[in-house]
Amino acid sequence: MDLASLIGIISGIGLIVSAIIFGGNVHNFLNIPGVMIVMGGTMAATLLTFQFKDVLTAFRSAYFVFSSPKQDSQELINTMIKLGTISRRKGLLSLMDVKTSSPFLKRVCTLIADAADEETLRAAMRTEIESMQMRHYIVQDVFRKMAMYAPSFGMLGTLIGLIQMLSLLASPDNLGPAMAVALLTTFYGTLLSTAIFLPIAGKLRSRTLLEVMNFEIIFQGAVSILQDNNPLSVYEKLSSFVPAKKRKPMQKLRQRS
Repeated sequence: MDLASLIGIISGIGLIVSAIIFGGNVHNFLNIPGVMIVMGGTMAATLLTFQFKDVLTAFRSAYFVFSSPKQDSQELINTMIKLGTISRRKGLLSLMDVKTSSPFLKRVCTLIADAADEETLRAAMRTEIESMQMRHYIVQDVFRKMAMYAPSFGMLGTLIGLIQMLSLLASPDNLGPAMAVALLTTFYGTLLSTAIFLPIAGKLRSRTLLEVMNFEIIFQGAVSILQDNNPLSVYEKLSSFVPAKKRKPMQKLRQRS
């Protein structure tokens, strides 16, 4: 579980709800027609913009906002050093037998074991990284577009409420519900955009950047193995991906191998 995301969503929504409770009657902020306008309109516009499968993928990916990253960069560096040591002792062909849960790392090991040259490895890995970024961009863009649509439909609801209110000027008792729709739809749209959709898109983007960095660690480690197959050289090159204060000495990494 990603603690930062959990604290963020609970504190953000919690403080807003608390302010509403302390400020007056909660029922004043509940309006079914307003929810229908904002949520229904946002979903309709999103489905019109993207393919249905992309929208489903985006909502499934929202789970990763609250999950911990699968791979730690330092552990990944340790793995590449071990692979360099194995390939140096047993030969590059031995990497074919490496067991890993990472499809990207498995593909790298397979390419090296199949005697792929450095140019072929670079081309294959760059294509893999770029295609992953494109897939993730579509998922992030779904939430960015929803963040844009929600306030727009909130304003549309406001216009609907104002029109209803103006048509009911002769009946003062009915002005309240119409005014509620006019104001609350803007509130709903802004709340969804600011507190949910934009933060989810931002967190998914940060996860993509982290995954790209891990892919680069694997990629650069594989190139180093092909070039000189020296574990120390692999360590020196890959340690640049980790902040200086968090880097672990080569000796400690060997002890953990």
